[in-house]
Amino acid sequence: MSVTSFCRSLFAFLCIFGIHGDLFSQSRSTVSGHIRDALTGETLIGASIRLKDDPSTGTQTNSYGFYSLTLPRGEQVLVFSHVGYREQEVAVALEEDRRLDVVLESGRLLEEVVVQHSAAADHVRNPQMGVARVATEEIKHVPVLMGEKDILKTIQLLPGVQAGGEGSSNFFVRGGAGDHNLILLDEAMVYNASHLFGFFSTFNSDAVKEANLYKGGMPAQYGGRLASVLDITMLDGNNKRVGAEGGIGLIASRLKVDGPLVKDRGSFMVSGRRTYADLFLKLSNDDDINNSQLYFYDLNAKANYQLDDRNTLFLSGYFGRDVMGYSNLFGFDWGNATATLRWNHVLNSRMFSNTTLVYSNFNYHVNIDSDNANFAIGSHIRNYQAKQDFQFFPSNTSTWRFGVDVLQQRISPAQIDAGEDAPVNSLQLDERQGMELAAYLSHEWEPLEQLNLVYGLRVSNFLLFGPGIFHRYDDEGDVVDSREYGRGQVVQGYFNLEPRLSLSYQLPGSQSLKFSYNRNAQYLHQLSNSTASLPTDAWVMSSHNIRPQLADQTAMGYYRNLWDNRYEFSAEWYYKHMQNQIDYRNAADLQANEHVEAELLYGIGRAYGLELLLKKRAGKLNGWLSYALSRSERRFDGINDGRWFAARQDRTHDVAAVGMYQLSPRWNISATWVYSTGNAVTFPSGKYTVDGRTLWYYTERNGYRMPDYHRLDFGATWESDAGKRFKSSWTFGVYNAYNRKNAYIIDFRESQSNPNVTEAYRIALFGIIPSVTWNFKF
Repeated sequence: MSVTSFCRSLFAFLCIFGIHGDLFSQSRSTVSGHIRDALTGETLIGASIRLKDDPSTGTQTNSYGFYSLTLPRGEQVLVFSHVGYREQEVAVALEEDRRLDVVLESGRLLEEVVVQHSAAADHVRNPQMGVARVATEEIKHVPVLMGEKDILKTIQLLPGVQAGGEGSSNFFVRGGAGDHNLILLDEAMVYNASHLFGFFSTFNSDAVKEANLYKGGMPAQYGGRLASVLDITMLDGNNKRVGAEGGIGLIASRLKVDGPLVKDRGSFMVSGRRTYADLFLKLSNDDDINNSQLYFYDLNAKANYQLDDRNTLFLSGYFGRDVMGYSNLFGFDWGNATATLRWNHVLNSRMFSNTTLVYSNFNYHVNIDSDNANFAIGSHIRNYQAKQDFQFFPSNTSTWRFGVDVLQQRISPAQIDAGEDAPVNSLQLDERQGMELAAYLSHEWEPLEQLNLVYGLRVSNFLLFGPGIFHRYDDEGDVVDSREYGRGQVVQGYFNLEPRLSLSYQLPGSQSLKFSYNRNAQYLHQLSNSTASLPTDAWVMSSHNIRPQLADQTAMGYYRNLWDNRYEFSAEWYYKHMQNQIDYRNAADLQANEHVEAELLYGIGRAYGLELLLKKRAGKLNGWLSYALSRSERRFDGINDGRWFAARQDRTHDVAAVGMYQLSPRWNISATWVYSTGNAVTFPSGKYTVDGRTLWYYTERNGYRMPDYHRLDFGATWESDAGKRFKSSWTFGVYNAYNRKNAYIIDFRESQSNPNVTEAYRIALFGIIPSVTWNFKF
């Protein structure tokens, strides 16, 4: 059956079994359209539309700013609102289905009232659990390392999200590993979301429109990862006038330009960023350092054009790269490239379609050229993806989503080209090819005024293809069978059903109880021995030996709005059971290894915890206080005698306090304080001497803890007169204000005074770091 036939059959099914009596009623009509920013023409995601006389009747715009609302015929007054925008009332004479596009003006006069409505409707009534919407204003003011605004650093301040290390943009969610997070940029997968080994993220905040993090109750349209989805949408660009903004900092500068392609119908946006640490290397008198490289850059671009009232095309892309090199002796570069082509089509007032074609690529290259070594290493992973998504709005209390997804992946493991005198041999490993096919159906439904639920099913099928030689290994890692497959031959296949359920029950007052259950399957796996996600970490597909990782997560929560909806409080408890988890044999060789699957061990995992969040959204003082009490554990037959042990990312306590205060119309000050117990780590339990060499003796995996971590950061922003055409601001920051020497590495050495005594020593990465950035906009 073709995709078109499938969609038609599914649409007919929904029409017949929708069980909503007003679906084709002659006494009701549907008003639909887009909501946009009055100044830029940007579509507004999550904007609210409701009846003035009955605020309980309403809806929100989807990810593309589209809404659909079915109402009784006659004169109606609709109220349109969004956080940070003035409410707008529009009188509508409904005699038939009609189109109504609305623009909202930004401003602070009614901001607190708008926040109240949004908080009550979204925080308490929304059945989705574990969802965090990261506002661009929060990203703008949260103080971070080197003063660079950073989405990934901001989400690390939320409960259940842990930083991968000091200054790192790598993160773990609810006890999952780093590769358990699906990171999307305009629907394209990003495999390594960090610059400079994790100190900066690949996402330039100037180009970001919205970021949503799902850590529980994952919607059925997402799949392929166990722990979370970070869905980032780029700005479309201003379709009213040409503008530019940017900033010059101590370590990096950035510039964004946007404007209309055709006024009110199409726009473009181009944003670039580059560090210039390498320019300071030119000041050295040492020729080797003078000829060295150390920088990263990234480029975001997007264009859209509205063909007519029903059809809009989008084209977006990202390209970023890190470059490191020491003279002509050593070179290392890595980066991502993505491209997304989307077609939004409004079939009718109740049916919305999005067709997407996606390309993404991650690769790295290492070059060594010296007297004793001459070789190069390279690797890449490429995706080609086609998606078809539909949204169907049969009534105000019911929304159906369904679609199909075809993803082809190609992985080229590390390829080595070595010279005659190189200490390594040339190696050409077979490229691996796989395809993931998925279809999903979900229904958001409000059967009762107090009850909201989202239920659905995702069906996924993974196929591993030849060509190449594929091995099977026994429990000891020895080859028991080898077989060569031709191009297009199916080597292995896996099929999984992934049910999803989320619901909320509203209690008297602004409070609710929520529950969610979801199963996720992951067919692609990252092999890493470090807590940071390194560019050279290998990716492998599910195979004869590596089964898909599975996770079943159950969560319950209590949500409440306090003090006239100015504060949001939530408490969530979760338990996650994970199957087919991957760990490594002692002294495992994970790089450029034809038999890397022989180095792997397979077991189970569990993660559970309690997350508390208190957030203030209105007034001059904004911010949040979060706390997480959690455990993440694994069990493997070949590790610790089959006993449960702490995963590397296991932390018992995580605390984050974030405050942002509008001191005056021009001054905004902010501060963050974080505390966490140390990660689990493997330290030597003893030592012994062989032929005069000291060797460390290890017993229990992850049986020790790093020291506790805590840090205080400050930030301040001064803005010029907002009434002028040219605007500028200065952002000042202090990272690690009380100069805490947090341990990045704990290592061991023999005491110089007594070689029989072993001493531990701490390596701290950062002390106190000031920063300043000049920002401009016109």
